[in-house]
Amino acid sequence: MTFDPYSGGNDPHRFGTEAFYASLGRAFVAMCAVVPVLFAIEALDTWLQAGLDATAGIIPRHIEGLDGVFFSPFLHHGWDHLYSNSVPLILLGTFVLAAGSRRFIYSTLVIIFVSGLGVWFTGSPQSIVVGASGVVFGYLGLLFMRGIVERSWWNLGVVVLVGLLYGWQLLGVLPTDELISWQGHLFGLLGGMIAAVLFRRRRPRDDDPYRSESSMTLP
Repeated sequence: MTFDPYSGGNDPHRFGTEAFYASLGRAFVAMCAVVPVLFAIEALDTWLQAGLDATAGIIPRHIEGLDGVFFSPFLHHGWDHLYSNSVPLILLGTFVLAAGSRRFIYSTLVIIFVSGLGVWFTGSPQSIVVGASGVVFGYLGLLFMRGIVERSWWNLGVVVLVGLLYGWQLLGVLPTDELISWQGHLFGLLGGMIAAVLFRRRRPRDDDPYRSESSMTLP
């Protein structure tokens, strides 16, 4: 007979199941472990006066600032900047990670790449851009698009919740403040939506001859 491991309470992607809450709990613990790393980097940068923002941040349209595409999400312009990104990063990152660590890693890389390159091509050449806010907006876009392409209403519910909590800050995708990289937010949002499509979860059809790839067959 065929036994589907994702049936009943064993489906970690199905809202309300024990597996779902267990996956969510593990993801929350993991994200709470990631954020202190960002604080440690900021503390070392402040203590050593290393000037990491200037040396590893994105400098738009300058070749020497291109490596910041990958390094800038780990850097912040002071503690207030880091604090403002930490809570939404944990909140959104938890729900993104709960869907699977591999999808989380691949999606985060796409978001960092799209957001960083978008800033590098369209930002002011006189600026240096750092911060994880592009990733935060990327996770927001990912959950929104995942809710659509995977018909996951709880993903859309998270987006609505974040919208209620941080409504006015979502305007960060618009050029409202010259000190805020709205390009990073906008391209991060787009990167998340792209990642949601690229790494969407495909459940096999009942008549799929390869259904055994996602199920367990017993004699």
